[in-house]
Amino acid sequence: MNECPHVPALPHPEPQPRSDTCPECLAVGSHPVQLRKCLVCGHVGCCDSSPYQHTTRHFEETGHPVMRSFEEGEDWRWCFVDQLIVG
Repeated sequence: MNECPHVPALPHPEPQPRSDTCPECLAVGSHPVQLRKCLVCGHVGCCDSSPYQHTTRHFEETGHPVMRSFEEGEDWRWCFVDQLIVG
């Protein structure tokens, strides 16, 4: 895994998830695929395999750079700015 300058700037402790699923998907009647959690604010959204790609939209709207998989048993993080899986 790689480091990026955005990881050290993340809040500690990690923010609590704001929801247990993608609220934007629920609002439009869609089924979220593979959830992701923003490591800046705790927003939970669907991945890019979902029709609406709400996690990417969250990054585009907020600039929050790093998210973590919100799937059980997965612990990887992705930096949207650096386009890297980060440690």
